[in-house]
Amino acid sequence: HEPHHNLGNSYPSNKTTMSYDISEGAAYAVLYTVLAGFSLLAILAAGYCGTSPMLHKLGIIMRPTAGSEEEVKKEAGSADFFLAARNSAGARAIALSFFASGMGAWVVYGSTEMGANPNLSWLGVLGYSGASAFPAIIICMIGPRIRAITGEEAFCTTDFGLVRYGRLMQLSIAAISVFYMFIYLVSEMTSISNVYGLIVGLDTFSDDTVKYTTSIAISLAVFTWFYTSVAGLPASIVTDKFQAYLMFGLVFILLIVACSNSENQVSKEEFAVASNWTLDGLAAAVTLFIAIACAEMFNQGNWQRVWAAKSVPDMRKGFAWGSLLVFLLMMFFGIMGMLAYANDPDAYDNWEKFAYLAFFDLLAPLNTFFHVLVLIIVTALAASSVDTLQTAIASMFSSDLIRFGLSDNASRFVTRFILVLINIPAVILSSKRFDVIGLFLVADLVCGTAVLPVFLGLMTEDYGFIPAPTELGAFLGIVSGIAAVLVNGKIIGFNEAVNSITGETIATGPFSYFWLTNSSECALCGTTTMVTFIVVPLVAGFFTLVFSKLDVMVRGDRAREPIFKMAQPEIEAKNYNLAEKEGVEKDGLEGSVENVDKANLVVMAADVDEEEAVEPESVEENAAQSVEAGA
Repeated sequence: HEPHHNLGNSYPSNKTTMSYDISEGAAYAVLYTVLAGFSLLAILAAGYCGTSPMLHKLGIIMRPTAGSEEEVKKEAGSADFFLAARNSAGARAIALSFFASGMGAWVVYGSTEMGANPNLSWLGVLGYSGASAFPAIIICMIGPRIRAITGEEAFCTTDFGLVRYGRLMQLSIAAISVFYMFIYLVSEMTSISNVYGLIVGLDTFSDDTVKYTTSIAISLAVFTWFYTSVAGLPASIVTDKFQAYLMFGLVFILLIVACSNSENQVSKEEFAVASNWTLDGLAAAVTLFIAIACAEMFNQGNWQRVWAAKSVPDMRKGFAWGSLLVFLLMMFFGIMGMLAYANDPDAYDNWEKFAYLAFFDLLAPLNTFFHVLVLIIVTALAASSVDTLQTAIASMFSSDLIRFGLSDNASRFVTRFILVLINIPAVILSSKRFDVIGLFLVADLVCGTAVLPVFLGLMTEDYGFIPAPTELGAFLGIVSGIAAVLVNGKIIGFNEAVNSITGETIATGPFSYFWLTNSSECALCGTTTMVTFIVVPLVAGFFTLVFSKLDVMVRGDRAREPIFKMAQPEIEAKNYNLAEKEGVEKDGLEGSVENVDKANLVVMAADVDEEEAVEPESVEENAAQSVEAGA
């Protein structure tokens, strides 16, 4: 999540005066050692070195939990498990994986910059931290329902779009998700390249250093491609766990050392200068909550873990604990930014130091050993995010290939080829050092136009005058959200997006408002941007319901069916059809439940309707009837 809210790219391209005693060769050694270690871990996770009890005890080997030993071995070697790690991760694995994959290299910039800006300060830091943790809470609440409606054989929410609506919405969700995650991938590669360049004393704004920083991005892409190609999503989750443990230890060490250094200590009065509660901070916090929530609903890396969880309780506990860990780490970096500003406010006010580099200002007085620790942390952060994004994008394309009967070996080959196609343009774009904040704001706003049209699909029954959304209604709701952005721009007279710092014209015309260059304070500051992020999702959701109502009035029961019915695989077409459903369970057990054990069925039923006591036998009976009838 949230690398797009790193505001550092908005600052002038001045060379920083900070210097560290690490050579380029030493930095390469750190990079390759850490990435090689993760690759070895992935090889172990894939079972290429055996499946000893010790590896199981250490949590390195992931295996499906249901069925006989023979069935488990067969499932573990399938392309489905390679892409989904289905029903294999406990609560701890989900928590650590969500934490590690969500906290990329951008965290050393993001909330740190909020803390080092006295106009944002506490509310900016709290807003950023809370907003980063909030998507996991949403998934805790709606994840079980999504999983139940979509069925146990799904991979991510593109499958929810296919099952609940049809092929048109599946493709719409896929397009938005790929756009968002690809920009995230480019940002991670750009961030780690810049951090390595900064630590070895290079000017990352100079064209002369592009070769070095691009080599860092290529190394990251190659190693993560290798180990995700070897073991797929299980490798991503396993490496996430160990990356999370590594980050815990190293961040704790840095906290103690950085704060105990005499050059970084500040008085209560000095800290008060950086510690403020402002309306600008409040506006930024509100914007961050909405923007990140909308965007992260289309991060399929998060949704993959919904189906990877062993059970609904494991999923909920995992995301809840993961949310807390994300909040704490973001608060750590935010407060570090406040300490850096309090230590030298004049330098930040006069642009001698930059807020987005505040964390590195605290590191400067420390010895080389701790600078190496920072490189290890940043490498782990970036690798955990990049491997998650790679497997998520690949699974969106590969899942349909499995459904249409492609063999396991062919599916794996296609997945590896897709990963190559993803990484090449990402590396190229990272070498251009684009101002990715602008692209991320576009992605946020596009996600805002679609979040309610997609997830209002959790309504499967009409509530009085309010209809359950139809596929046509949801698609037109997304179009209405886009129109709302254009109307917002027209109302405020916006016809040109200009970088407020450099004066560069980014885009012109009505669609230029998607760049949201409304404030010179920061990219997400100001009430205009906040109001836009409030209005657009609400308009999209409102017109989803309006057009769905009109659709039902005009087309009748046909409105409840997919628009392109022949384009939908038969099993998915039958899996969820509002026009033909009979005796639908309120808990959403309409989906295929053939691979769910008895305990999970009871939990899923109880989670949604706690007032009704459901016996295991009755749940299985209803589930069997649902599967038999095609539900």
